[in-house]
Amino acid sequence: QVQLVESGGGLVQAGGSLRLSCAASGGTFSGYNMGWFRQAPGKEREFVATISRFGGLPSYADSVKGRFTISRDNVKNTAALQMNSLKPEETAVYYCAADSGAYGSRSYIDYDYWGQGTQVTVSS
Repeated sequence: QVQLVESGGGLVQAGGSLRLSCAASGGTFSGYNMGWFRQAPGKEREFVATISRFGGLPSYADSVKGRFTISRDNVKNTAALQMNSLKPEETAVYYCAADSGAYGSRSYIDYDYWGQGTQVTVSS
């Protein structure tokens, strides 16, 4: 059983930056691909980024490519999402998730464990 706790959300102006962190415990962190998803009110959970077990093969949604960077530290058992040039439409609850599959999936149904989420609000 893996527990995930996100932090780093908050209020930021459009064009600003935030760095989200995800702390993992209770399992072998390097055994999981890690993903970030987001969900705005009234909308479906949306893929943002994923990274494979040992930090290779990062993959991003087209909407965030070039602005967001996913990373992980298998010594500290943490994952992170650096978000730059944020837009008001990216206001959402951001979740980290762990996937035991062969590679990081873009589908939220493939993820085994989820954090509680952290709110990101981007003001215009």
